[in-house]
Amino acid sequence: MTPRDHSNSGQPQEEVISFYAKHEKIHPREISGRFSRLRKISVFALLGLFYLVPWLSWEGRQAVLFDLPARKFYIWGLVLWPQDFIFLTWLLILLGLSLFFFTALAGRLWCGYACPQTVWTEVFLWIERWIEGDRNKRIRLQKSPWSRGKLIKVSSKQFVWIVFSFWTGVSFVGFFVPIGTLVESIAHAEVNGWPLFWTLFYGGATYANAGFMREQVCQYMCPYARFQSAMFDRDTLIITYDQKRGEPRGARARSSDRSQQSLGDCVDCTVCVQVCPTGIDIRKGLQYECIACAACVDACDSVMDKVGYPRGLIRYTTQHAVDGHPTKVLRGRTYVYATLLTVIFIVGVVGLIHRKTADLDVIRDRNALYRETVHDEIENVYLLRVLNKQMTPRAFTLTLEGLSGAHIDGGTPRWHVLGGEIYTTAVRVEVPSDTIHGGHTLRFVLTDASTGQRLLAEKARFIAPP
Repeated sequence: MTPRDHSNSGQPQEEVISFYAKHEKIHPREISGRFSRLRKISVFALLGLFYLVPWLSWEGRQAVLFDLPARKFYIWGLVLWPQDFIFLTWLLILLGLSLFFFTALAGRLWCGYACPQTVWTEVFLWIERWIEGDRNKRIRLQKSPWSRGKLIKVSSKQFVWIVFSFWTGVSFVGFFVPIGTLVESIAHAEVNGWPLFWTLFYGGATYANAGFMREQVCQYMCPYARFQSAMFDRDTLIITYDQKRGEPRGARARSSDRSQQSLGDCVDCTVCVQVCPTGIDIRKGLQYECIACAACVDACDSVMDKVGYPRGLIRYTTQHAVDGHPTKVLRGRTYVYATLLTVIFIVGVVGLIHRKTADLDVIRDRNALYRETVHDEIENVYLLRVLNKQMTPRAFTLTLEGLSGAHIDGGTPRWHVLGGEIYTTAVRVEVPSDTIHGGHTLRFVLTDASTGQRLLAEKARFIAPP
């Protein structure tokens, strides 16, 4: 605040100077072209998977379901358990390296074509255009005073947005709760608790981010926009305005000779700015707000076609190419990323194929260190949990290794465990008292009774008198 003299009495008054520019809503202009078609294909493919997959069935159950209460994660014929969380780490590493690889190769492909913010914002824009009209009509509607027609259009748009956002929340929760049960409970107004909370939370986030915040998420909230340049080099494919060809820019008649007017190819129509979903001017150079959607490329190409100039004034290219130097799109870092991705992918797939089909937890009874039986033996009690990771019933047998004279009370046990179930039982291990003193290690060996295959061995501690 700065004191200024604005009164007749000469007394200084305070004038408030704001350093914050009010946000102006961006109304992207619709454009057609090859990149626009690719973006639409990406939107339909990704949202098609998101909304359709929860409704697919596999062997009488939901094909993809992350059942958190039961700690089972169904992915078609694959069932993962908390013990398989190592594969989640593998997936995250794979996704991270993929981001590095595609960014080094072709810039922000993720942001322009696959980011959830981009995908859902595109759908919300389609709804807005369908109800309120093209860019000019939307701008006029926003600036016009409230009337019956404006109220109907705005209310209709908001209603469709809310319904779409709510169904998005339902589809999201449908990956964690059987979606048929969820929809039925919603229809009967019986949904509550966490399913209701996450439905409203995810739906509300979609409504706020794609309906109102839009480009502000990319500009102010997304961390990727801030560090993306660290993965760029002068051989990275980016959206670039060819200044040597385009400048000096200026309007001209279509029949005029631009060389006589000392003008470049840019006719300064600003269509590239009008179609940009983040509202930037790509002619000022690469900016962190650019999400590489290539809408400006389609817009500029269409203008070049109209005025009879060659395409490519704005295009996907590298900084080296613009400067007239040779370009190496496939170079050292891309080969390193590709090799790491291939190796990690193969290792993960092999691990999935050869992962354990059963699991065994052994918990020693801590209420008593040991017990001396009437048969002059030392007995330890263990609680065993046998997990059948396959979805078909199996029979298991249990044997002991590593401790001479140790045997299971009642002989070798044989258990039938249903598919995807946990069988819990207590086992008494006995050792002749004259052959053991102090603490020793033994192994419980779980075997598939039908094939005789040794599945796994779990160590445990056996305690005897000193």
